[in-house]
Amino acid sequence: MSLISLSFLLGIVAVQQFSRLPDMFELAALTCACLLSAYRRYWRIFALSGGILWASLYGSWRMDQQLPDAYQNAEVAVRGYISSLPQAQAQRLSFDFVVTEPASDFPDKIRLSWYYPDLSLAAGQAWELNVKLRKPHGRLNPGGFDYEAWLFANRIGATGYLRAKPVPRRIDISPGIAQYFAIFRQAIADRLDAALPGGEQLGVIKALTIGSQNTITQQQWQVFRTTGVVHLIVISGSHISLIAGLVYLWVRRLWAWTGILGVAPQRAAALSAWLAALFYAGLAGYSVPTLRAVIMLGVALAAIAWQRNTAPMQILLLALVAVLLFDPLAVLSVGFWLSFAAVALLIYISAGRLARRSHWREAALAQWATAVGLSPLLIVFFQQVSLISPVANWLAVPVIGILIVPAALLAVVLLFVWPWLASLMLTVLDYMLQGLWWLLSVMADLPLASVSCLPPPWYGMALAGVGILLWLAPRGFPCRHLSPLLFLPLLVVAGDKPKPGEAWLSMLDVGQGLATVVQTAEHTLVFDTGARYSEFSDMGDSVLLPFLSEQGIARIDALVISHGDNDHAGGAETLLKELPVERTMSSVAAWAERPHGEYCRAGQAWRWDGVDFTVLSPPEAEFAGENDNSCVLRVEAGRHSFLLTGDIEQAAESWLVHQYAEKLASSVLLAPHHGSKTSSSLAFLERVDPELILIPAGYLNRFGFPHRQVVERYKQLGIPWLSSANQGAVSLSSADEPIKVQSERERRRRYWMTPAPQH
Repeated sequence: MSLISLSFLLGIVAVQQFSRLPDMFELAALTCACLLSAYRRYWRIFALSGGILWASLYGSWRMDQQLPDAYQNAEVAVRGYISSLPQAQAQRLSFDFVVTEPASDFPDKIRLSWYYPDLSLAAGQAWELNVKLRKPHGRLNPGGFDYEAWLFANRIGATGYLRAKPVPRRIDISPGIAQYFAIFRQAIADRLDAALPGGEQLGVIKALTIGSQNTITQQQWQVFRTTGVVHLIVISGSHISLIAGLVYLWVRRLWAWTGILGVAPQRAAALSAWLAALFYAGLAGYSVPTLRAVIMLGVALAAIAWQRNTAPMQILLLALVAVLLFDPLAVLSVGFWLSFAAVALLIYISAGRLARRSHWREAALAQWATAVGLSPLLIVFFQQVSLISPVANWLAVPVIGILIVPAALLAVVLLFVWPWLASLMLTVLDYMLQGLWWLLSVMADLPLASVSCLPPPWYGMALAGVGILLWLAPRGFPCRHLSPLLFLPLLVVAGDKPKPGEAWLSMLDVGQGLATVVQTAEHTLVFDTGARYSEFSDMGDSVLLPFLSEQGIARIDALVISHGDNDHAGGAETLLKELPVERTMSSVAAWAERPHGEYCRAGQAWRWDGVDFTVLSPPEAEFAGENDNSCVLRVEAGRHSFLLTGDIEQAAESWLVHQYAEKLASSVLLAPHHGSKTSSSLAFLERVDPELILIPAGYLNRFGFPHRQVVERYKQLGIPWLSSANQGAVSLSSADEPIKVQSERERRRRYWMTPAPQH
């Protein structure tokens, strides 16, 4: 059973690595392989080929739910209802929308934004909207979150935004269960806001009761990640199991007390517990992780209800197969791997052990086992491991799981029948969470509370897996004392870095904005930091920090903020807060006059590891426009050089041509002002004479960058160009001759991704 289940899992995982799905001939061959292996009773081969076939068919069905080409970047009228709690970010509302019309070849669910909304929106409301849609597309960066895969796994077939005209109109549609749950979630959220106005931990309470993480701040997430308690803040399998367990115990006791013998108490209790779990998942909006937890719990409760004497590991494998049959795309979720691995570890340290431990020792061992056992996966997914996690979870699990969650859910019920008492309970819970938050903050600030690691090699993961089994084995197990040595290949990873005299350039994908990293043998320069969208989101946190961590960079030697526009400077605060920055350079006072800050001026130069850095602009006599005053930096490494231009336009370009003439020549040019028609003048391009132009631009951005006239100019001069909108992050090295480009979208190509056009 174990190998059969794992073979099925392997087949599912293999399909998610495909750059394309099997065609009809290949599907027919897979079907024949399944039938033949079943006939010959080769069950492992049957499971493997069956997994590939099922995942391929499911993926093909999901691809059919994507936005058709006819609707790409086009306006369309849609009818349906808001299925998620609207999230406010600056001047924008974002929400998921379930579409009822058009229904034939249109996605079932889309994700929308409304800029500068002038109407009130709420979950569960039915609307007729005029929207502009595009196929799912996400930023792709080394070490970063794969938003496009997340959209695909969460069944979102298009993204877009509302058009001002015609004006959105409320409508009436026949509501289903999911819409009723959306209305109920919104009602709870409104009552929580009214009962606990200004509560410091209101966002956490909402996350624990209705699965809304919209108001949890970046600082809170950072502390939760550092202390390893993120799984306690979202409605997860542990919370659903807790509620189901409490319901099971009470119903079984009450059912036995009634004396009704037609249905066994454990069966009535199991059914009630599963329904309670299903309802709790509904409060979280029936997100994919909660549905996965409900399926896992259903398998376990079914074994209890029918009194099957099944080994715990067998139940776990049955749950694994059930989840994969329900949703093969679950393997794209980090939570899938962490949840199944955590349960497997708990079974491993408890099942079949003869010694009885106290409850406190059992809890401590569970936290230790999950902290050690999940560390390889955490390194793979996040390049970070929390060393304080066992202690933090030992404190936080009982506080949140036993005290906060049941009381918060009771307070939610009381909001509708006795608001005053509910408000009092929520205030007490807020104070309790403030105390827990203080403790977690102190732990997060401890030296070595968490450590960052480079992505490990496959053999490091394999050896660490063996080491975990040995470390958590009973005392006296052979070779148990050697287990720490098996972790060394996981932790001691020699990261790649440039050789002396070489420079690596990475133009990161930050949407409509710019963030570029230049690495030498021992130094790192960051040129611009992308945009900041709200207190909950900026490119420094979501793109730059993960990239730097993945590269093993823990210090920034120079941070250049070319000018003050948000799409270039928005992520700088996060970088300055999270990493030591030796030197900050900018053309604007807000950054140049800070500690360790200075103005960038033409003529500044320095040398790192045999690589020359020269500031070419702005001059002392500044230009009239802020864009033209952008810092312009030239990096020269051996036979190649990079020219980083910020948002300069034709006035600054003309000055550069007059001032430097042939000295402007560079191998790679970062397109001025994202390829706008007010930049990339012919004289400038002829003087720079690049082998390649990199354009930092957002996918189908509203400005139309790069402008058609500029692209024609590139073609006229025979200069190839690449855009972050199409290629994702683009990396290259000065050591390559000729220059070779690594595109993140091509490197991580998957069948659900929008293909990168060739130029």
